[in-house]
Amino acid sequence: MSSERLIYLPLGGAGEIGMNAYVYGYGKPGKERLIVVDLGVAFPDMDTSPGVDLIIADIAWLEKRRKQIEAIFVTHAHEDHVGAVAHTYDRLRAPIYARNFTANIARRKMSEYKHPDDAITTAQVWPAQITAGPFTVGFMPISHSIPESSALIIDSPAGRIVHSGDFKVDVTPGVGEAFDAAAFAEIAKDGVKALVCDSTNVFSPEPGRSEGTLGPAIEELVSSAKGMVVATTFASNVARVKTLAQAGERAGRSIVLLGRAMKRMVDASLETGVMKDFPPTISPEQARGIPRENVMLLVTGSQGERRAASAQLARGKYMGLEMKEGDMFLFSSKTIPGNERGVIKVMNSFSEMGVDVVDDSNGKYHVSGHANRPDLETLHDIIKPQILIPMHGEHRHLREHVKIADAKGIAGVLAVNGMMIDLSGNAPKIAEYIETGRTYLDGSVQVGALDGVVRDRIRMALNGHMTVTVIIDDSDEPLGDPWVDAMGLPEMGTSKSPLVDVVEADLAQWLGRASPKTLRDDKLLDDGLRKIARQSSNNEIGKKPEVTVVVSRLS
Repeated sequence: MSSERLIYLPLGGAGEIGMNAYVYGYGKPGKERLIVVDLGVAFPDMDTSPGVDLIIADIAWLEKRRKQIEAIFVTHAHEDHVGAVAHTYDRLRAPIYARNFTANIARRKMSEYKHPDDAITTAQVWPAQITAGPFTVGFMPISHSIPESSALIIDSPAGRIVHSGDFKVDVTPGVGEAFDAAAFAEIAKDGVKALVCDSTNVFSPEPGRSEGTLGPAIEELVSSAKGMVVATTFASNVARVKTLAQAGERAGRSIVLLGRAMKRMVDASLETGVMKDFPPTISPEQARGIPRENVMLLVTGSQGERRAASAQLARGKYMGLEMKEGDMFLFSSKTIPGNERGVIKVMNSFSEMGVDVVDDSNGKYHVSGHANRPDLETLHDIIKPQILIPMHGEHRHLREHVKIADAKGIAGVLAVNGMMIDLSGNAPKIAEYIETGRTYLDGSVQVGALDGVVRDRIRMALNGHMTVTVIIDDSDEPLGDPWVDAMGLPEMGTSKSPLVDVVEADLAQWLGRASPKTLRDDKLLDDGLRKIARQSSNNEIGKKPEVTVVVSRLS
C-alpha cells in the first residue's frame, strides 16, 4: 500500500457561498505537494462586520506550507474566486494560472498593490495541461455568468478529479463558451475518481434557463419605456450587460456605463476578445445634453451596495445625472440572500421619486448563472464519478447534494471548511481537521476575525462609547475630578440631568474614596473607573457603554 495520499481541503466556500479557497495535495502525510484552486472574497455587512472592506479566508495553514505550494489556479473572474489573489500574494508567492479574461482582471488587481504582472500566467484551454508537481491541471471551458469560466481537470498519481467551478448547463450563453456535454464525456471516459461540484442551486427543481432566452423580453420592456431607462445587473455578467445595451440601442437610446466595475468588465471583455460588437457608449457629460427618452444607463449596484451607482442615483444626482418621475429602473438580477434590505431601500427611494421599478419577480429579466438540480444531475451522469464532493454552498446545500449522490449510488462526502478528506483508495475518509476562519481587510490592513477589532466596533455600535480621563499629580493624588467624553449615547438620562454630569459625579465620588494603593496603580484605577462609568450609565440610560480610561500622571 502506498504511503502517499491524495487530499482535498476547503479553506473557504464549503459551508458558505463566497470566499472560495480549495486545496488539493499529493504526497506523504504532512509533506504533500499542494495546489490551490481559487482565492476569493466575501463581502461584509453592517450587522456582523461593520466598516470592513472585504473578507478573505484565513490562509495561515497555507502560509506555513508556502514552500509546498506548486501553483494557484483561478477558475473564473468573479470576486468570490479571484478577489483575494492580490491580497494574499505576498504571503504565498506561488505562481498563478488563469485564462485570458480572468488573468486580465487578476492583473488589474495585482497592479493596484504593485505586484508584478508576470506573477500571473495566461493558461490555454483543455487539452493543454500545466504540470504542477505531481499534478497536471487543464482548464476545461464551462458555461457560467462570466466569460471564460472553467472546470479544472486535475490529474494525480491517485486518479483524476474534476473541479466543476461555478457552472450552468447553457448551450446559448450569449458571451463565453457553451456547455459541451460531449467534451466532458470524453474527459470522463477513462474514469473520474472525484467530482467536486457547485451546489448553489441544488434546491431549484426546474432545469435552468439559458442566458440567450432573455433578449426579447428585455427589448420589449425597454422599447415601451417613456422616460430615461436605467438597468442594473452584476457587472461581471457581460452577456447580460450586452443584452441590455443592445435592447437600448434598438430602442434608439444612447448607452452610458456608470460605475467602475461596469466599465472595467466591459473594457476587459473587449480587450481580451471574449465580447464583440458591443454598442457604442457615451459619457455622462454627453448624456446630460440628450433628451431623457433617448438615454439608457447601465449601472452597478444590483445588490443595493451603498457606494454603487444605483444607490447614488437613489439618493439624488450621480455624475450629473438624476432620476425623475416617469423614468424606469430595471433590476436584471437576483437579490442575494442578506442583501434584501439594501435593495429594498433603493427601490423605495426610486418609488418616492415617481420612478417605475421593475424587478425579476416574474422571471422574465434574469436567469441564474448556476446549475439547478436537474442540471447538476446532468453533470453527475456525464462524469460518473466514484466520489462526489459538494462545494460552493451553505451546509444545507452541501447536505442536499450528498443526498442526490447517495441516491445515484455515488459516494457523497459532506466536507465543510477545515475538513481534510483523504481521497486515496476506494473509500474517502476524514484525514484531519484544520483550523479555519476569516481575515478582514479593514482599510489597508488585514486583521484576524478573532483579533477583537470588529468585535469592539460592534460593541461600540450597540452600546456607545465613553472616554474617562483623570490626572494624577506627582504625589499620587487626583488633580481635580475625572471628566467624560461620550459618543453614540443620549445626552439626558432618567434623572433629567445630562448623562455626562451624572457619570462624572459618580466617578468623582469613587475617586475621592480610592485608597492610596489604588491611586498608585494604573490597572486598579482603570478597572475601578470603567466599572463605575458603566454602572452609572446603566442606571441612567439602561446601557453599559464601552469605556476607555486615560490616566495621565504628572511626574
